[in-house]
Amino acid sequence: MGHPDFRVGGKIFATLGAPDVEWAMVKLTPDEQELFVQIEPRGFQPVKGGWGRQGATNVRLPSARKKTVREALRVAWSNRRKGSVKKQK
Repeated sequence: MGHPDFRVGGKIFATLGAPDVEWAMVKLTPDEQELFVQIEPRGFQPVKGGWGRQGATNVRLPSARKKTVREALRVAWSNRRKGSVKKQK
């Protein structure tokens, strides 16, 4: 897709640089997404469309606090890791 992505078990949990260098995306559950958007509405917002309704969350890097971005990445990684372990069993 022309931008870096981060995977666990072959599944993407985060990307950088889409739509431009100020943005990232983390794959959360819809409930987790709602929490991060409430905590930092200037830094986190749902991706538009169906992906966003499923938890894909845009992160505006200049606006989001590092600590919150780090936690969102940890949560997204953990979600994908658990999903890939279940599928491998």
